[in-house]
Amino acid sequence: MTPIVLPWLKFAACAVLIGIAGPFLVRYGDVIARLTGLSRSWVGLVLLATATSLPELFTGISAVAAANAPNLAVGDALGSCVFNLVMLVLLDLLSRKAPLYRVIDQGHLLSAGFGIILIGAAGAFLMLSQGELRLQFLHISGYSPFILVLYLVAMRAVFVYERRAKAFDGERREEPGITLQGAVARYAAAASVVVVAGAWLPFVGQELSDAMGWNATFVGTLFLAAATSIPELVVTVSAMRLGAVDMAVGNLLGSNLFDILVLAIDDIAYPNGPLLSSVSPANAISAFAAVVMSGIFIVAVLYKPETRIRGTVGWVSIALFLVYLFSSYGIYLFGH
Repeated sequence: MTPIVLPWLKFAACAVLIGIAGPFLVRYGDVIARLTGLSRSWVGLVLLATATSLPELFTGISAVAAANAPNLAVGDALGSCVFNLVMLVLLDLLSRKAPLYRVIDQGHLLSAGFGIILIGAAGAFLMLSQGELRLQFLHISGYSPFILVLYLVAMRAVFVYERRAKAFDGERREEPGITLQGAVARYAAAASVVVVAGAWLPFVGQELSDAMGWNATFVGTLFLAAATSIPELVVTVSAMRLGAVDMAVGNLLGSNLFDILVLAIDDIAYPNGPLLSSVSPANAISAFAAVVMSGIFIVAVLYKPETRIRGTVGWVSIALFLVYLFSSYGIYLFGH
């Protein structure tokens, strides 16, 4: 077996494991929501987005703590934000009855707006950390607490909005054949598979980078981000097939919020100094691309475009895909 083929086979194995475990995380996260009697929308937002973002979390921790590959960690987190938003193109394609942006709830604007704040702040902190404005406490960046606070504010705001929009009834719903303990155990089992595959991914990414002669930022942004976003992809397609378009969109936007929180967690786990000071400035391309794509999404939800090209996708999807292509090419050119 050639040295080039083996890293690709390992990468495929990681992707398959994450792809298999992802739907189980979602299924039992939803069961936990029903059995506890908490708001399905709120628990779904937290558990679903967290569950599908576990690969980014454990890939990032493994990359900084074990593989000493900070560019893979940051590239994965920010690249996943871009990849999640380009999945809106797939949703638009699968929305056959009407254009996607004419049928989704405007409440998604809140999550998208906080996404712009968090992702934009992460990009700005990354650029500031490259120069004299680098803040540091021990080995942790002084900007990481701001990311944590912004994330908590976003979750609180979404919680309050959901409570106002849809009253919580507190009713516990029975699930035939499964208890709360059983659902938690199965959720944890699926999560453990994601943890193992996510911890393995940075080492595979490093092998892939060396074998192909590609820079680590490019590999993290494009390939690791795609692999760790497989749960979001599986959940998105499954939700669309069930007609739950708002669940699909909410999962993608909620995952972006959690992915930025992952940067702060990775910073704590990175022992060699502030994480954002140790990576290529080219990672900011992904952050600003995600901000632009989130802005396009907000405009589309408010404008509700009707035009579709041959009944497939509209100009919004084309714009999102072009931003994704240009940002990937920029990372390839300027990353290291």
